[in-house]
Amino acid sequence: MGAHPGRKGVRAVREKRNHRAARTKEEGGEPPGVWSAYGRLLQHLRKQNGMNQQQLGDAIGYSIEQVASVEQGRRPAKAAFTAAADRVLEARGVLEVLQDEVDRAKLPRFFRDFALLEAEALSRFSYDPLLVPGLLQTEGYARAVFAGHCPPLSEEIVDRHTEARLGRQKLLTRVPLAELSFIIGEEALRDPVGGPEVMREQWRHLLEAGALRNVEVQVMPAGRGFHPGKNGPFVVLETKEHRHLGYFESQGVGCVVSGAAEISAFGLRYGKLRSQALNVEESARLIERLAGGT
Repeated sequence: MGAHPGRKGVRAVREKRNHRAARTKEEGGEPPGVWSAYGRLLQHLRKQNGMNQQQLGDAIGYSIEQVASVEQGRRPAKAAFTAAADRVLEARGVLEVLQDEVDRAKLPRFFRDFALLEAEALSRFSYDPLLVPGLLQTEGYARAVFAGHCPPLSEEIVDRHTEARLGRQKLLTRVPLAELSFIIGEEALRDPVGGPEVMREQWRHLLEAGALRNVEVQVMPAGRGFHPGKNGPFVVLETKEHRHLGYFESQGVGCVVSGAAEISAFGLRYGKLRSQALNVEESARLIERLAGGT
């Protein structure tokens, strides 16, 4: 065993832990259960290997405070932390199998159940009039969206939600491929969320995503008059069991829709939106013009 961190070190860790725990309560309640389960497993594996927290932290490149936070379920492990700990502790992938669940628990509570369905979807079609859809957002754009939350979120929560949003984007290239369609309002593309440089990067990213063979990106031009999307954003999803579900959210509240009549209406609306939006080629040219500053 290594040297004890000392009273001052222990006090500093304890003060940070108490501060973090109080802040977590203010920003969304107790930490998710999967973080605690992961932490207990990490602690068990560490002790089996005869290591203290300082030794594990040194071996994987993290501080004792970070290791303690993960073990106590107050902080989610990042993929790099998990990969390093799994290797050093010779865990044979035991920690890595929990990583997707750990990452999913970083999402806002109202979205977690739908995110689980989304990750395994056969197809996902969405209409987003005011923001670039989360599955297509760059890190800079996503961070700007979360940083603008009201009431304000701490930097830690902004980081956590941003990481989780980027993690969801594995759906774009997952095997087997999912069929993905995005209709984005032109207003969302012209609104400078995060500033000009963030938007330039975002436009380029949209073009790259739209070039994937399982992804279609269409733009609903401004000035079309009334259309079915005026009632707000929504998603139509087909699960791996071939069930069709709808989803919509507003002001931090999400709702999964499963009734046959409602799903039928969602499908009809999406079909009409697809016909009224610019086609894929026209949409790409519009985004190219925005990215080129013309």
